Amino acid sequence: MDHDVLLDPAYPVPAVPFAARGMAWLRCHVARFSEGADHVRRRALAMEQLSTVDIAVLRRPGNAVAKLAAALGLPRDVVADVSVIARSYPPHTAVTEEADEAVARLVTACGGTWDESAAARIGLLVQASASTDAMIAGRVPPVPTTRRIAPDGSLVEVPLDAVPFGAGRHECPGRSHAEAMAQGTFHRLHHAPEPLLLPNAWDFASAAALVDAGFQAIGTTSLGVAAAGGTPDAAGLAREETLALARKLVRLPAAVTVDVEAGFGDVRGLAAELADLGIAGVNIEDGRGEGLADPAEQAALVRTFKETAPHLFVNARVDTHWLHVDQDSTVERALRYVDAGADGIFVPGLPLDRIAGVVEAVPVPLNVLAQHDINTLADLGVRRVSTGSLLFRAALQATVATARAVRDGRPVGEVPDYDAVQDLVARHPTVTR
Repeated sequence: MDHDVLLDPAYPVPAVPFAARGMAWLRCHVARFSEGADHVRRRALAMEQLSTVDIAVLRRPGNAVAKLAAALGLPRDVVADVSVIARSYPPHTAVTEEADEAVARLVTACGGTWDESAAARIGLLVQASASTDAMIAGRVPPVPTTRRIAPDGSLVEVPLDAVPFGAGRHECPGRSHAEAMAQGTFHRLHHAPEPLLLPNAWDFASAAALVDAGFQAIGTTSLGVAAAGGTPDAAGLAREETLALARKLVRLPAAVTVDVEAGFGDVRGLAAELADLGIAGVNIEDGRGEGLADPAEQAALVRTFKETAPHLFVNARVDTHWLHVDQDSTVERALRYVDAGADGIFVPGLPLDRIAGVVEAVPVPLNVLAQHDINTLADLGVRRVSTGSLLFRAALQATVATARAVRDGRPVGEVPDYDAVQDLVARHPTVTR
C-alpha cells in the first residue's frame, strides 16, 4: 500500500509556499517538494548536475558531503552549512535564522544567483547528507517517512520501511551516488583486506603532505596539537586548537579523525561541532593523568558522542597498558565502551602477545600503535594502526638535526624546496570561518 501511494498521482507532494530567499526559497525551488512541470524541470536540472559526477570519486574515503560538493564544483568546506540546512529542510520543520544564513552562503558559493540551478545543487548536497549519514549509521530505510496529500485533502504520513530506497514517482535521482558515498566512508576502511594505517598530523601542512603521499585517512595527534600550541598533552587545554585544526583539515580529500583527549569537558557540544564540520571520527581516551577514568563514566562519554553524532566513528581508547595501570581490566573496559556505542577500540602500548586475545574478545576493530611490524599486526587481526605522536616527534628531531647541521657546516640532506610547500598549500587551500 505504501509503495502504491508513492506511485499514485492522486497523492501529490504537499505544496510549499513560494519564497524569494532563505530556507523557504530552497524548499519551493527543489524537485523534492514540487509537482507537475516544476518537478520535471527541477529533477532534470538535478540529473544534469549529477551526470557530471564520477561515482568512482564518491567511493573514495572522505567526508561524503565534501566529496559531492567538490564533484559539483563547490568548496569542500560547505559541509557545516549543509548540515545546518538539513535540519530545517523538511517543510514541516521550523526554519532557523542560522539555516537562512547557511542557504545564503551556499547560493553565493553556487555563483550568487537565486535560481533553480543553485537550488538543485544545494538540494543534492542536503539530501545526500541525510541519506548517506543514515546508511553509515545502519538505519534502514535511510529516509524513514515521507508525506503526501490524500484525495480527501488530508495529510498522509507514508512509512518507507517496506519501500525500496528512492522508489516512487519522485524516485531519488542520487540513490547510486548516496550509496557510493556511504561505501567510501571512514567506517569501511576498518574492514578492508589490510589494516588501515592512520598517520597522525599536527597541523595543516603535515596533513596535506600525508594526503599527497597517498594516505586515505588522517588522524590528529593530541600531543602534537597541544605541544604546538604550548600546552601539555592530556590536560584538556587544547580544545580550541583542536577545533581550529579540524576546521582546516576537512577541506582535504581524505577522511579525518580527531584526537579529543578525554573530551574537553563539553562532550555533547564538541560532538555536534565536529559532526557539523564533517569530521569522520574521534578518538577519546579513558586515561586521566596517571590513572584511569571510572569505566561507567567513560562509557557515558562514548554514548554521548554516538547519540549526538551517530555517523562519527568513535574510537574508544583504553589506557591500561599505556599507563601501566589495571591491565587485566583491558577487555572489560573495552566491552563497556562497545556496549555504549564505540565503533573501535584503541589500546596503545598493548604487547604483541596480548593482541590476539583482545581481537578475539572485542567485537569491533582493534587499533594499536605502530610499535610492531604492520604485517605481523595484520596477521594478529589488528584493523587499524596509528602512528600517534611518532611523526610529530620525528619532525622535532629532524628540525634540531637540521639546525645543527647548518651550524656545523654539514649537509642537511634532501628537503622540500620553498615552491614545493607553496604548491602543497595551493593544491589544498584552506578557508576558515
